[in-house]
Amino acid sequence: MNTLLKDYYTSLHIDERVFDYCQKIEDSLKDRFAAIDAICEINQMKVIKAMQDNRLAEAHFAGSSGYGYTDDGRDALERIYADVFHTEDALVRSQITCGTHAICTALFGNLRPRDELLAISGKPYDTMDEIIGLRPSPGSLAEYGVTYAQVDLTPEGEFDFEGIRNAINEHTKLVEIQRSKGYAVRPTLSCEKIGEVITFVKSIRPDIICMVDNCYGEFVQDKEPTDYGADLIAGSLIKNPGGGLAPIGGYICGKKEYVENAAYRLTTPGLGKEVGASLNNTKAFTQGLFMAPSVTASALKGAIFAANVYENLGFKTVPNKTEDRFDIIQAVELQTPERVVAFCEGIQAAAPVDSYVKPVPWDMPGYDSPVIMAAGAFVSGSSIELSADAPMREPYAVYFQGGLTYQHAKFGIVMTLQKMVENNLIVW
Repeated sequence: MNTLLKDYYTSLHIDERVFDYCQKIEDSLKDRFAAIDAICEINQMKVIKAMQDNRLAEAHFAGSSGYGYTDDGRDALERIYADVFHTEDALVRSQITCGTHAICTALFGNLRPRDELLAISGKPYDTMDEIIGLRPSPGSLAEYGVTYAQVDLTPEGEFDFEGIRNAINEHTKLVEIQRSKGYAVRPTLSCEKIGEVITFVKSIRPDIICMVDNCYGEFVQDKEPTDYGADLIAGSLIKNPGGGLAPIGGYICGKKEYVENAAYRLTTPGLGKEVGASLNNTKAFTQGLFMAPSVTASALKGAIFAANVYENLGFKTVPNKTEDRFDIIQAVELQTPERVVAFCEGIQAAAPVDSYVKPVPWDMPGYDSPVIMAAGAFVSGSSIELSADAPMREPYAVYFQGGLTYQHAKFGIVMTLQKMVENNLIVW
């Protein structure tokens, strides 16, 4: 068996020494992987129960066009999402183009002029800069008179409770928490820590909306931020909850009032959730959600494997190779731009689609520095599929995520190491 496996790896241009090193790493991770499988089973049962409780039927896959009135499949899927995330309501739509759009829709739907948005986990992800107005952009929240304040995490990556207390004022309407690290080299936030800070915020002002950017975190733990008091969560369907099958889309789950406000922003006041054709995506969305716990578990195993491969070679990894995981992203500080490019070339070379393409840094819209991205995906831009990206700036950290199967995630990391070896970028 191992000989046959090695033969396949060598046929894909992996040196024997690289293969043997990575196999030894994998052999040491069996207990970690078993713990992930246990969480996966809990989440799988949660999803199945929600589908059965809402009487999901083949007829729901028929789809709709035009206005989308009386789209029973779309409405059933939103009830399923609400049950999975234990919320009053959900908005799950093809018309939400990405995770950033989902977050933007939730913010614009629930903030009004003279309200203040308070980010309490540091500066949000780069693509939020122009939405907030940190970088001037037509149509930003700042143009509509919504102010912004920020409380950074402590140097240890913890919430600054005293700083949050001091920042909350009479205009604070919504507190934003980013669960994942984005392009910061800081710890991802657990649902338990998010719940603790939400309880703290509510003790000061119970009327403040607590919203969590849940991208990359869904199904990593056996509970979600909404189980710990979050009023709203939002994310992308081409990340964890789409299971690699959703071709587009995003979701917003939470309290009914706040979800309805987001729906009025997504469509129009007065129409809200009543319109928005599913465009024959309901089957892909529901089947993707069914697959999501297993796919997320595979990506999580790949992230742990990556941390062990690179930390054992002397590189800083966030999370490190032994820490608990609260999202699927693995950051590796590679220290030089050449290593970042080689890493991304390895991910691309391991892809089933466009494996022959070489990724290069470019000025991607929404970012303040050139970004390199690697992904040979069945769904363009899907970061639940094997992918990696990095801003070309110090400390030259690359962010690896995804893998519809663990075996593919593993192969991607093996190939990144192969590219490092070929270009004499590491010392064994």
